[in-house]
This record gives sequence, C-alpha cells and structure tokens, in this order.
Amino acid sequence: MIPLLVRLIGILLYCGLLAIAVVFVGPVIVLFMALVTAARLVGRYLALLLGEMRRDRADKQPPGEEALRQYFYGPALRDLRRGCALAARQLPRTVGDTLRAIGTDWLQHPPVTRLVAVPLGALLGVGTVLGAVAGVVPVLLLCLLHTVLILLLQALGRLSAEVLRAVDRGVLRVRELHNGMLCPHCYERVPYPAYSCSDEACGRRHTDVRPGRYGILRRRCHCGRRLPTLIMAGSYRLQAICVYCESRMSQETGHHPELVVPLFGGTAAGKTQLMAAMLMTLETGGTPVAPADGTTAEEYQALRYVLTSEGHPRGTPRALPRAYSVLLGARRRRRLVHLFDTAGERFTNREDTDALRYAATARTFVFVLDPLSVPAFWGGLDEAQRAAIDRSLASRVPPDLVFQQAVQAVRQMGAPLDRARLAVAVSKLDLIQGSGRLDGVRTDDSEAVAEWLTRELGLGNLVRSMRHEFRDTRIFLTAAIALGESEVHPSLPPLLAWCFGGQGRRAFTGQRARDRTGGTRTGRG
Repeated sequence: MIPLLVRLIGILLYCGLLAIAVVFVGPVIVLFMALVTAARLVGRYLALLLGEMRRDRADKQPPGEEALRQYFYGPALRDLRRGCALAARQLPRTVGDTLRAIGTDWLQHPPVTRLVAVPLGALLGVGTVLGAVAGVVPVLLLCLLHTVLILLLQALGRLSAEVLRAVDRGVLRVRELHNGMLCPHCYERVPYPAYSCSDEACGRRHTDVRPGRYGILRRRCHCGRRLPTLIMAGSYRLQAICVYCESRMSQETGHHPELVVPLFGGTAAGKTQLMAAMLMTLETGGTPVAPADGTTAEEYQALRYVLTSEGHPRGTPRALPRAYSVLLGARRRRRLVHLFDTAGERFTNREDTDALRYAATARTFVFVLDPLSVPAFWGGLDEAQRAAIDRSLASRVPPDLVFQQAVQAVRQMGAPLDRARLAVAVSKLDLIQGSGRLDGVRTDDSEAVAEWLTRELGLGNLVRSMRHEFRDTRIFLTAAIALGESEVHPSLPPLLAWCFGGQGRRAFTGQRARDRTGGTRTGRG
C-alpha cells in the first residue's frame, strides 16, 4: 500500500512540475526555438541567393553571346528565380531535418531520462513548427523586396542606357557623323562600327558596344577584358570593323569629324602624283598630320619616294580604290580626312561608276584637268616648244568628257552638288610653264586661269558647267612635284588650304597656306 501511495505522489508531483514547466518555461523554449528556426530559414534563403549571385556570370549566358550580359539585363532576374526555386525546395527540407534531429536526439535516444527529454523534445518540435510558419513571412518579404529592387534597378539601368545612347548620338551629330562613318573599303556609311576586343589573343568582334544589355559604361568580353561602350568614353581607341564588308576601318573612327575628298580626272591626268604631293604638303605644311591606318602609311611612303626621286607614280589601278586616310589638325580642329584617287577609266565607263558610292558623301571635290590632253594647247606651240614637252605624259581622255560623266554619276548617287565645292587642279604646271602659253597670266588668280582655259584652250563650256554644277568653284594651276625631301611646289599649299579650310572646318594651317590664298573665289555663274 505504501509503495503505491509513494508512486501516486510521485506522479502527481511530476505532473505538477511538468505543468509549471510547460506554463512558465515552455513558452520561452518554444519562442526561442521558433526564433532560431525562422532565423535559420532566412539565413538559408540569403545563403542560397548569394550563392547564385556569386556564380560566374559566364555560366549564366545563353549560347552565342559576344559579351557577358549586364547584371540587370537578365542575370539579376535569373538569380532571383533560381534563388526562390532553391528556397522552395530546400527550406522545407531544412525544417524536416530539424524535426528529425529533435526526434532522434530527444525522443529515440535522449541524453537524459525520458521524463525530461520527451516534454522538452515536444516543446522544441512545437517551436520548430511555429518558427517554420513564422519564417515564411520574412522570406516572402525579402523575396518581394528583392524583386522590387531588381525591377527598379533594371528600369534605372535601361533608362541610363537610353540616356547615354542619346548623348552618344548627340556627340556624333556634333561631329557630323550622325549619318554614319565612312568605310574606306566598301564606301558604305556605317551607322555604328563593330569593334574588336582590345586583347589581341581574344579577337572577339562586338557588333554593338553602345550601352545596353551587355553593359552601361563598360562591357565585359568573354575573355574578361572590359571595353568602353561609348565613343566619348574611349571606344574609338578600339579597332573599328565595318559591319558591311568586315574590313578594318581607320583608326579613331568616330572620334573626329570626317572629310571625304575625291580626286577625279582622265587617265594619266596626274591624279596619283597630285595625291602624293597633297599628302606631302600636309606632312610638311606645319599642321599635325598622321596616317589613320597602316595601309595609308605604307602607300604614302611608296608615293613619297617616287615623288622625291623625280619619278612618276604608277597609274591608279582600275580596281576600287581604298581611301588614303589621315588624321589632320590638332585638338578640336582635328579631322579624319579620306582622300580617294579614282582611276579615270571608272568615270568613262558608266557601268563602273555605281561602285563609287563614297562620292555621294563628299562636299569637296578635286577635278584634275590635264592641259596636255587638250588639242588646242598643242596647236599653239611651235615645233621647238612641242619637242620640249614629253607628250607621252599627256592624258588621252578629253577633260570635258570625264567631268560630265563624273558629275552625272555622282548626281545619280544623290550627292547635292549644288551645296558642294569644286577645286579644279590644272596639272603639270612644271611642264607647261616654260612653253610660253602662260605668259601674262596670273597663275595664282582663279579668274585669270579660268579666262586662260576659256580663251587659249577653248574650254569655256567646261568652265561654265563647273560653275553651274557646284556652289563654289576655284581653279588652281598646280605642279605636283617635290623640290627636295621636305619641300613641295608653292602651288600646292593654296589648294590644300582651300580644300580643308572651308565650311568651318579649317584643319590645314600651314605657313605656306597662310602666305598664299590662291586667288579670288569663283562662284556659281
């Protein structure tokens, strides 16, 4: 009887102590476990999300991408979706693992008597379940906050990209490049060139580096090299690639305004020699000048050697010419000048002129007129004077034929000749000056030379046509010869000054150009 009474008293005492513990200590245990569980769920969610964000962006790229996408143009939402998906799978698993651990540690294999372990395990289990329910709220709030933040930053990034694109377009307009940049190979106007990665070992081609999905101020190539996205931020320092023919464009394309100056005239009129002399005049005229590409540098050195050695440059190949591109001037006056030396046959064969698209973008033209190609010139010479001039150097194509066909071809391309200027370079002054045909003619006066062409050579219709077709026309008597390693004929600087000094684009400021103006302007008649 007494043992039963003792057992009964013990049970009642245990139940009393258990009730007191449950009422007073139990809520603390449950609350503590709930907080720990909720904190673990939030921490686990953040760890999953950060793990996704820290993954290499290259692993998140679609196949065939040329650069790594800007984070808020896709990867950010991907990280959010991936993080939420992992959380939906792993957070319930975390709660389940915790409950199983409690069952194992406090119910199946308790470290103390089951009278203490089982109630404590139950309280821990209740706290875990309540913590799991409560932890869902902050996780959902964090997910919602993350979503809103990504959407705001994504909108801000895209707005910034559009603003920077607009600023870049404005810069191109100021530099008069809003209609595109000239490819010196295919003559297309490239709205925006592609660029090669600055890492020579990489060589990836980026078709559009402007702010957008691949970067706002910088884009990251797959090789890891960061590239500027704006011309004003330095993308012009990269190698520009034509998007039409995939050829290399001139250095610093897009950084400076461009001038296109085509030289046209009959076969053997002296275009190539004049081209070489013009380049040499630029080099020695006191204005900073540098080849804009390696091809120009190599070709110019060959032409300069022939010019200074008193030879005659080879005739212009009938194949499509590549521009001689030079960076002319300094600072704000610097210009990217494209000089085109076109074979005379292309202007006498109508089927060839359609390829000369570069002429449509020119606003200054140079027509090379060979007086030796005019029969009236030879008719006014006596036998001794004719013998003194090598007739094999004369062009075999009448200048008026070349001019009319060239003007017609350029008009068909849409060039506004009524807003363009024409420099007429009457060539081979060094050959005809001693013939007596220029006696009494002011060789530095455009009007006097025009009168000479009309009266002595019978080219009055040609002179009137030039004045009619172009807004401004000026005629120069020129000798495309060098007077030494660093001297050119004094007739050349005025021609250069007029070609590169008009329309607010004064880039050639050599001393000889300032000393000699080249005569009076001849306007449209």
